[in-house]
Amino acid sequence: MTPEDQEEIQPLLRPPDSATLGRRVFLAAFAAALGPLSFGFALGYSSPAIPSLRRSAPPAPRLDDYASWFGAIVNLGAAAGGVLGGWLVDRAGRKLSLLLCTVPFVTGFAIITAAQDVWMLLGGRLLTGLACGIASLVAPVYISEIAYPEVRGLLGSCVQLMVVTGILLAYLAGRVLEWRWLAVLGCVPPAFMLLLMCCMPETPRFLLAQHKLQEALAAMQFLWGSEQGWEEPPVRAEHQGFHLAQLKHPGIYKPFVIGISLMVFQQLSGINAVMFYAETIFEEAKFKDSSLASVIVGVIQVLFTAVAALVMDRAGRRLLLALSGVVMVFSTGAFGAYFKLAQGGPSNSSHVDHLASVSMEPASTTVGLSWLAVGSVCLFIAGGAQALRHFLARLRLLHRQCPLHFVLRP
Repeated sequence: MTPEDQEEIQPLLRPPDSATLGRRVFLAAFAAALGPLSFGFALGYSSPAIPSLRRSAPPAPRLDDYASWFGAIVNLGAAAGGVLGGWLVDRAGRKLSLLLCTVPFVTGFAIITAAQDVWMLLGGRLLTGLACGIASLVAPVYISEIAYPEVRGLLGSCVQLMVVTGILLAYLAGRVLEWRWLAVLGCVPPAFMLLLMCCMPETPRFLLAQHKLQEALAAMQFLWGSEQGWEEPPVRAEHQGFHLAQLKHPGIYKPFVIGISLMVFQQLSGINAVMFYAETIFEEAKFKDSSLASVIVGVIQVLFTAVAALVMDRAGRRLLLALSGVVMVFSTGAFGAYFKLAQGGPSNSSHVDHLASVSMEPASTTVGLSWLAVGSVCLFIAGGAQALRHFLARLRLLHRQCPLHFVLRP
């Protein structure tokens, strides 16, 4: 390795020498983590909202054939938000990007709250998806750059935990709130994020990369309680970027291909569909209390996300990925078997047009089996590759210029 290469990989920040580190870094991390919390709430919103909309009497909007779009359109917005967030984070900065993403969050939920037709519902969901894409990219960057090494792993693992907590919050609130008030609640986390982030500094690393040394010192004093541990970045550091020619190097194309393949297979596993339509799935599975089943799934997801973060370094990424794949195959097979066994039984669906055709036959045949459906989905969520985010993060470190930027998913 040449001296130039050594200079190129030197960190922009060094941990402060003081034994007493600032605690306001946790407040800043919490403020940024409200973005992933809002992201999770937007993902989980459609699960209780779709049955609530179908139960609502006119003049409430009618989803009719657009229910699947109501859940899935958030992905289109998130795809655009990921691209926009990647452009904003290096130009507007980490803090301003997080502030800007609160606008489509609040606007989207406000449009849903005031919706008079299905197009307003879809438009609001599209805007919240746009905000999800920005927040899922920018929030981890902000948190990793403000954290000192001793707490960086802890704070980094909290990002995914906040996403699944947001999903659980949507499921819990959906048990007591109808769809309009649930959308009002969705405005609260991004509003708090806006207020808190206004009081937080830009990341010292970004400020140093912009050669704003005084601002970087002030940010470190605020976050760490110390002005020590900084150095001006090398001149070439701000000009680093990815070029297609770099894909010829094994250190770049191998983690790139592996990471993209893992993300593709994760999305094709259907885990997002389960999150979007959990309550509807349990209704079709003839579970008596579909909202309770959704909450159980949300709790399992939060618990296993926390467990995965704790055992990741001890068990290893590859082992957990392989184990999660086996569990997901088994659980989806059991879920499919349940639907096959339960065909022709009575339905608890909230679809208004299905209520009249509900069979009056005894449900004893499927009552016991309905817990098979809940258990299968819980296993699916528990094995839902929580190791993937950590595996990709470690993969990203194999080469500093590897073009592997990924958006968080439940």
